[in-house]
Amino acid sequence: MDVLEAILVALTGLWLFLPAMLPNSAAVVTGGGAPVDFGRSWKGRRILGDGKTWKGFFGGAVAGIILGLIQIAISSPFDAVDYWGFGPLWGSLGVLTALAVGSLLGDMLGSFIKRRLNLERGAKAPILDQYDFLIGAFLLTGLLFPGWVYAQYIEGGQILALAFLLFITPVLHRVVNVIGYKMGQKDVPW
Repeated sequence: MDVLEAILVALTGLWLFLPAMLPNSAAVVTGGGAPVDFGRSWKGRRILGDGKTWKGFFGGAVAGIILGLIQIAISSPFDAVDYWGFGPLWGSLGVLTALAVGSLLGDMLGSFIKRRLNLERGAKAPILDQYDFLIGAFLLTGLLFPGWVYAQYIEGGQILALAFLLFITPVLHRVVNVIGYKMGQKDVPW
């Protein structure tokens, strides 16, 4: 694999993962209202906390799916069969949903773990904060569409796409959180 091919693989991996990257930011913007855990506690600590709301969950999921549909629309004049890696149209709708919902479930799992570690909402949890959504998106999508995950992120040189995501995620996470903080959407810049 030459350098240009490697760059294309890495950028394609990022392109395909965008529907999993948007939902958590969109959940912050669309959130509010009833928390997913309905204010309940478990072993003396909130299950998830007030930051995880139903409006945010559904708003984030819809935003990720819509972004994916826009990506498919952009790619369709050039690749009306595989849509630049998303796969055939009906299958790609399932992949988009799994990526978006999986990322939100991963973020919720991260919040659940933080509450068990006695970390308050907004407290730093290095590694967990940056990768919880990524792990959730890959787990759900891999469970429902294992062939797609294997073909796009593991098979042959495609592992480079996964390595690039692991490298770029903390950088993008930090940038997006600083922007959200400066816009008044987040209480802390991490």
